[in-house]
Amino acid sequence: MTIGAILRNKGGDIASLPPTATVEQAVALFAERRIGAVPVVDGGAVVGIFSERDVVHCLAGEGAAALGRSLEAVMTRPVQTVTSAEPVIGALSLMTRRRIRHLPVVEGEALVGFVSIGDLVKYRIDRIEADAAAMRDYIQQG
Repeated sequence: MTIGAILRNKGGDIASLPPTATVEQAVALFAERRIGAVPVVDGGAVVGIFSERDVVHCLAGEGAAALGRSLEAVMTRPVQTVTSAEPVIGALSLMTRRRIRHLPVVEGEALVGFVSIGDLVKYRIDRIEADAAAMRDYIQQG
């Protein structure tokens, strides 16, 4: 299965912020949406990602003054992205190797989705449970 299958089930609502947004605005978005990261988008292209880890790093280094900093100054870049054609297992492997928890999904340079490691793990567990149920049904019929 591909990342595209996850996006179809997840829906098309993608939160993003411009590079000029502040850390404080990002934190407010995290709280409002109950999310842990947001792609930073400029002119339709993903230029960075800002996550809870970035918030902690900023606060540890600068204290409350970090809340006024622009995302452009503190976001993680370069951004690792995938396309909707990427196999789920490949994306999980990439996230594990790079120690990242969120991936922007792009087509060309346009942001078309955003997946978390939780989205991918949930999908894998659902598939495993469906396969196990099918196997039990097959055994019981036999």
